[in-house]
Amino acid sequence: MSSAKRWLLPDGVEEILPEEARKLESLRREILDLYRGWGYELVITPLIEFLDSLLVGSSHDLDLHTFKLIDQLSGQLMGIRADITPQAARIDAHRLNREGPVRLCYADSVLHTLPRGMQTSRAPIRVGAEFYGHAGVECDIEVICLMCAMLQQAAVDNVHIVLGHVGIYRSLLQAAGMDTASEETLFAAVQRKAYGEVDRLLSKNVEDAALRGMLARLVRLSGNEEVLDRAKETFANAPAAVKAELNELIAIDEGVRKRIPAVPLSYDLCELRGYQYHTGIVFAAYTPGYGRAVAKGGRYDNIGAVFGRARPATGFDSDLKTLARLTAREFRRRPGILTPDSNSADLSAKAEELRKLGEIVIADVTGACDAATARELNCDRYLLLRQGEWVVQEF
Repeated sequence: MSSAKRWLLPDGVEEILPEEARKLESLRREILDLYRGWGYELVITPLIEFLDSLLVGSSHDLDLHTFKLIDQLSGQLMGIRADITPQAARIDAHRLNREGPVRLCYADSVLHTLPRGMQTSRAPIRVGAEFYGHAGVECDIEVICLMCAMLQQAAVDNVHIVLGHVGIYRSLLQAAGMDTASEETLFAAVQRKAYGEVDRLLSKNVEDAALRGMLARLVRLSGNEEVLDRAKETFANAPAAVKAELNELIAIDEGVRKRIPAVPLSYDLCELRGYQYHTGIVFAAYTPGYGRAVAKGGRYDNIGAVFGRARPATGFDSDLKTLARLTAREFRRRPGILTPDSNSADLSAKAEELRKLGEIVIADVTGACDAATARELNCDRYLLLRQGEWVVQEF
C-alpha cells in the first residue's frame, strides 16, 4: 500500500471519532449499570483463544465468521472471538461452578470475517446478558424484559418483539423421521419461506399425513396474537413434546405481556435462527427503518456440557454501535472551563477542585485563552485571577 493510502481501513472496520465515542461510552456505562441493577455480574472474556473452545456449541455460521490463526507458542489453531456467549457459558460452567442461578453480562468488541448485513460492522461491540442455571420460563421472561429495558434505556423507539420456539419444529421433524439430507433441504426452504417447495418436500418425505399437515401449517404460522390460537388448533393432536413446547411459548408470552404490556408482541413459529444451538424460545427486537434485529436471543440449554456441567441457559445480545446509530437521544459534550497553562500551585489546586466537582478543565497550552480557542475546545468559561484568587468567568 502506498504511503498516500495508509489511512485507509478494511471494509467494515471503522475508526470511532470523539463525538461517536462519547455516545458509545455513555450508552455502554448506562447499559452495564442497568444490567447490574437487575443482578447481572460483568465478565471480561479473552479476545483470542483456542478455536475448539471458542466455537463450542456454536453454529457453522459462527465458524465462518471467526478469524483463525496459529498460536506461535503452542502451534494450535486459535480464533478471534466473533461471539461472547460461548465464553460466558464456559465461565458459568467451569470457573464459577455455582449451584444456583447465575446472571452474567458483558460489553466488548468482537471481530467478524464478513459483515452480517448491509448496515453492520465487522467489528461490532456486543452488549448482552446471560442467565444460567434455571430451566423454567421465569428466566426467559426476565431476559426478554431486560432486553426491552435495555432498548428503552438506549432510547430506541417503536420496538416490537417477535417470539418463536425452535423446539416445536425440531420435535415435529423427529416424529416425522426424516433423513438428514432431507431435513437440511427442508430447513433451507423453510428459512426462505418457500412454501411451495416446503409442501413438495413434505409430500415426498413425510408419510404420516397428520405430521405432514402440521409441518406445512407451522411454516405459515407468523403474525399477531391470532397465531397462538391457530397454533393451539394446529397442534391439538400433536406429539406430547410439541404441546409442551407450545405451552412454554404461551407461558412466556403471557409473562412478558403482564410485565411490559406496552411493548407489541408478534410471533413466527418457523423462525429457526440459531437452530444448531438454540433449544427452545427464540426472540428478536425490531424497529422501523432498520432491516435487521436490533437485539436478539434465546434459550441454549446444555452448552456448558463440554466444559463439565450441562446448565440451562438463556440470553440475548445487541451491537452497541447499532444502538448508538438508532438512539433518539442526544449526547452533547459538556462544556468545559479554559485555564491558562501555568505551574501555579494555586491554579492547579483550583483546577483539581473543579474536576472533583465533575467539571472539565482544559489547560490552554497555546497561551491565547481567547474565545476562538474556547470554542474549539468546547469551553464556555475560563479561570481568571482576580484579587489573588482564581475564579470562574463566562466568556
